[in-house]
Amino acid sequence: MQNLKILYEDNHIIVVEKMPNIPSQEDKTGDKDMLTIIKDYIKIKNNKPGNVYLGLVHRLDRPVGGVMVFAKTSKAASRLSEQVRNKELKKKYLAVVDGMILQKEGTLEDYLYKDERTNTSKVVNKEKKNAKKAILDYEVITYNEKKDLSLVKVNLRTGRHHQIRVQLSNFGHSIFGDQKYGTRGKGKQIALWAYQLTIKHPISKKEMIFKDLPEPSGTWCIIKEEEMNI
Repeated sequence: MQNLKILYEDNHIIVVEKMPNIPSQEDKTGDKDMLTIIKDYIKIKNNKPGNVYLGLVHRLDRPVGGVMVFAKTSKAASRLSEQVRNKELKKKYLAVVDGMILQKEGTLEDYLYKDERTNTSKVVNKEKKNAKKAILDYEVITYNEKKDLSLVKVNLRTGRHHQIRVQLSNFGHSIFGDQKYGTRGKGKQIALWAYQLTIKHPISKKEMIFKDLPEPSGTWCIIKEEEMNI
């Protein structure tokens, strides 16, 4: 069983850190995925002989790391999925982007179109068929002038395919290491991390906030010690 960093667990939910390059769920590669890893953990921990129920509530792109919540019961899965639909489940991200974003905070509003054939999205005119509105807020935390990079905090208001990656690229500040939409860091790990997740507990209804920051190594060295309390 692979190492699993558990941020919280009870009888209804389990909150974990997804490491970069692990799929959220099984895909065509057949590589070990988070759903299977957590099922294996529960099976061993509880000594369960049969199949383990685990509900996938939301996803992170394969190359992206960060906080994910999974449901351990069908009731929890249903209620958390409803929070996703009602935009009550909230995710915040950290990204290291190319260039110095001079406007320290702002909102990006675009219309995105997903090309199923290439599994990519792009900014299009809102009149285009199947275009979906995408909104995010960003805030610059710090700059690395020497390397011409900015560290930004991103609050997602909508959940579109590759939304942060596409919108920041269209904004002229693509994410460092983004192999699909980036301009710099080819061959390196994408510097995008889901660092905060807010949910209402599916049973108690209590608001819960989970934080998990990337290790300050590689490109993430731009994060100084004092900024680790984001």
